[in-house]
Amino acid sequence: MNSEKQSDEDDSVILSPSYRLPTLIIFIGLLFLITPLNPLPTIIICSFGFFLLLQSFTLRLKFTKSDLIVMQLGKELRRFPFKNWIAWRILFPQLPGFLYFREVASPHLLPILFEINSLREQLSLRVKDLEIDKAVK
Repeated sequence: MNSEKQSDEDDSVILSPSYRLPTLIIFIGLLFLITPLNPLPTIIICSFGFFLLLQSFTLRLKFTKSDLIVMQLGKELRRFPFKNWIAWRILFPQLPGFLYFREVASPHLLPILFEINSLREQLSLRVKDLEIDKAVK
C-alpha cells in the first residue's frame, strides 16, 4: 500500500496558477466607476475579484494517477477520486472559464484559476473518456 502511494506521488502534477479570471473580474468592476451608478457595484464586483485573486495565490490543483486534489497553502482541502467521476467539461474556455465535473454523489463547478492548457492536458490524460462532447447542448 505504501509503495502504491509513493508511485501515486511520483506521477503527480501541480498546476500553475493563472490570474486571468480575477484580473478580468476586477477590470469589469472598475468599469462600473465610469457609469452614473453609485460605487456599490464596483465595490461588490472588485471584492469578488480580489477574493478570487487571493484564491489563485493560495489554491493549487494536484493531479495524481487516481485523484484530483485541491490544496490550499500546501495542505489538502479536498480529494476527488477519478473512479467516482461520471463526466467533465471545461465551460467557456476562451474566457477564463469553469471546470464542471460530475461525481457519483454530486456535481462540482470550479472557476479556472489555473493554466487552462495544463488543466485540459491533465484531464485528457487521466479521464479523457469521461469528457462531455462539446456538440451536446
